[in-house]
Amino acid sequence: MTDEVLTFKEGGAGRIRLNRPKAIHSLTLGMCDAINAALSGWRADPGVQALIIDHAEGRGFCAGGDVLALHRSGTSDGVEARAFFHSEYRMNHALFTYAKPSIAFMDGIVMGGGVGISQPCTFRVATENTRFAMPEGTIGLFPDVGGGWYLSRLPGQIGKYLALTAARIDGADCRAIGLATHYIESGKLDDVKARIMADPANAKAILDAAEEAPPLSRLVESQAEIDRLFAADTLEAILADLAADPSDWAREQHQTVLSKSPQTGKVSLRLLREGAAMPSFADEMRQEYAVASRIVMTADFAEGVRALLIDKDNAPRWNPATPEGVTDALIDAIFAPLPAEEEWSPL
Repeated sequence: MTDEVLTFKEGGAGRIRLNRPKAIHSLTLGMCDAINAALSGWRADPGVQALIIDHAEGRGFCAGGDVLALHRSGTSDGVEARAFFHSEYRMNHALFTYAKPSIAFMDGIVMGGGVGISQPCTFRVATENTRFAMPEGTIGLFPDVGGGWYLSRLPGQIGKYLALTAARIDGADCRAIGLATHYIESGKLDDVKARIMADPANAKAILDAAEEAPPLSRLVESQAEIDRLFAADTLEAILADLAADPSDWAREQHQTVLSKSPQTGKVSLRLLREGAAMPSFADEMRQEYAVASRIVMTADFAEGVRALLIDKDNAPRWNPATPEGVTDALIDAIFAPLPAEEEWSPL
């Protein structure tokens, strides 16, 4: 076990508290394994009637996964990276299917793996500190941890917009589009958690009573433009629509999408298209595991991490360099099912 995540019982709740503040609580394999062990142990425990997921000190709920560890593995044999994804996706699925109510307090940065640990929960609390994003295109990865399921179910074309631009949205935005079920000021959270621990059977009523009206959502104010300019089915067509629009907003989005990995862009669009019709969340995670197993070994992931986190020149050289260079055959190979003995499986 690891002290990077604290799992304990308090009152009638099982507590999962992320505790890696210097890394904004980014997930490691040990953290995922510890959470999975706690979830398994509490499943039949009558003393645990609800789950509370939050973070210890620091400015973030969870900034994602340990990208540098994934990079080291991806530029080697990929074994450690695949082990991480396998355990993380089991955690995502276990939360999605958990029989007891779960509450994620999304107070602070919620990115990548933080999305995967919060979105499966029954209740998702945003605050004035919430900063939500799926920034994987910036490092040549893809919006995983169930991104194909969650983003494809957002209103209009917002899911495409978030996947292709890595835009950061706030707590009011999350509440408006359903990524959060409640909006509560951060100063009230300790009292809300204490009330839930004392009376877990009434978690929803406690959250409902504490909720307040969020500020206006700037994302929703932009939805008409998002729906119009991100409606196309292909990356090339979306870029063409953005380039043809005279507005400053469209010009900014065009440059943003162009700066991301074209391979990631095409993977993301296919992921959302297929995720919208996926029969179950387990099927979604099985496909995402196959994709992750391959993407983590690609030149784009190595290059994206180099540019952002190692050399920090913010000048990635993507390969293929253009959307036109990312062939259907390449995307088909990334999405191909794994051999039966290598497939992901739930807990």
